[in-house]
Amino acid sequence: MAGGKQSPPRQKMINLMYLVFIAMLALNMSKEVLNAFGLLNVSIEESNLTAAANNASTLDGLAQLASDQPEKYDKLKDQGDQVDKISDEYFNYIQSLKDELEGTVEDPTDYQVMDKGDYLDTKFLESGVITEEGQRFLDEMNNYRKDMIAIVGEESELAGQLKTKFTPSEEENRDGVMVPYLEYNYQGFPLIASVAKLTLLQSEIKSIESKILGTLLSGSLKSEVSMTNYTTLMETPKSAYYNGEMFDGQIVLGRKDATLKPKTVALKLDGRALSASQYSVEDGRVVLKVGAGSPGEHKITGELIYEQDGEPLPVLVEQTFSTIPKPNSATISADKMNVVYRGVDNPMTITFAGVSSNNVNASASGLTRSGSGYVMKPSSGKEVKINVTGKLSTGETVSDSKTFRIKDLPRPIGTISREYIDVKKNRSNLAVSTVGATFGDDFDFELTPRVTEFLFKVPGAPSVKVSGTKLNSAAQGNLRKARKGDIVQFAGIKATVPGVKLKTVTPVAVELLD
Repeated sequence: MAGGKQSPPRQKMINLMYLVFIAMLALNMSKEVLNAFGLLNVSIEESNLTAAANNASTLDGLAQLASDQPEKYDKLKDQGDQVDKISDEYFNYIQSLKDELEGTVEDPTDYQVMDKGDYLDTKFLESGVITEEGQRFLDEMNNYRKDMIAIVGEESELAGQLKTKFTPSEEENRDGVMVPYLEYNYQGFPLIASVAKLTLLQSEIKSIESKILGTLLSGSLKSEVSMTNYTTLMETPKSAYYNGEMFDGQIVLGRKDATLKPKTVALKLDGRALSASQYSVEDGRVVLKVGAGSPGEHKITGELIYEQDGEPLPVLVEQTFSTIPKPNSATISADKMNVVYRGVDNPMTITFAGVSSNNVNASASGLTRSGSGYVMKPSSGKEVKINVTGKLSTGETVSDSKTFRIKDLPRPIGTISREYIDVKKNRSNLAVSTVGATFGDDFDFELTPRVTEFLFKVPGAPSVKVSGTKLNSAAQGNLRKARKGDIVQFAGIKATVPGVKLKTVTPVAVELLD
């Protein structure tokens, strides 16, 4: 610069040059900022691609688990699919806005020309008023938040994050003034800045989706390994011990899981394959339903085949158990009660510990075989003695006996439409009710007496004899004469059970309600 005082025109020229120089510096800085926003947007988009791939992998893993163990993971898979659907719909809506914004410039990778903000300003706001598109932007965010909270639960930690990051509430600007969400976040910003903000919003969507999917799986894992799902098992080097030996068994933990079921059960008992009727799967355990067999040691071998990641995974089985030899007492019990009833079939289970059923024989008056058990049908006397013998594999014979009391069937109870205690009926209902008999709720046999006749008594009228189980015309005529509150009686009830002499049936009284 030339020294000394300058002429006014020259001084104006110099001042103008300074202004142009400052403007050029500001312009260059603005371009650098725009480039920074563009590079930041690219970086976030790359992270979003990685997050999307991770979430997809998690969903694939959940689908495989649901395929392997549907009872345990089907519900979790459905929740994961809902989270993915809601996230994708909101993510794609944001992407459509980004595509629209980038479509306003010829080259969306030339960030230096993306300095205008008027397009989004007019799309969301018009003269300070929210437009239809602006309201949709707010509604999409609100709906996404509500739908996701409905899945994770209002009280969860993730619900708090959703409310913080996806609630379009007012913001306080640098002057301490509360400004509406759209105005604060999008009005007046360069185009590339708004695009970057939208990309960041997409990143939050993928991040929340990843956290929810992780929470679903971790919650399932926590429940699965909970100590409440464990039981104790006994491991022993051998299956039987003699008197005086030291017992060296070990107590270990085993996990119960009703959803963990083998795809295939291939087991053998002493070399013979077990059929499907000889076992069941309960709480992840294979429960055997086989006879203990003859005295001695028996081997269970084979494999349980599970499915893991779509591939069969065999688990070898090699266990032993012993059937105790030389029993010294028989097991004799009545299946229904401690006594036997006269004239009816009393099911009996008669076994000898350690002796197969085909080597057990029982005898008594009225005792016959019925399938794998026995039936006792006593006719006379007050007691019956059952004698039992068992033949061991060594050829030795053991024996035992037990005496049972013989009782007559209890006195039948008269019923009206199966009721017999505090019976109350409308006149019309009683006219068509059925008279029956029962041995009561405490009688264990399924035995129902058949009513053949009864007497119907109405106060102030002679008794009417009725054949069958329902009121005849004469009895119904007397019923019409009865008054409200009268107690009518069904007495002299006669009933039969084939082959059994029954005691007299107790009468039943009915109060008229009308």
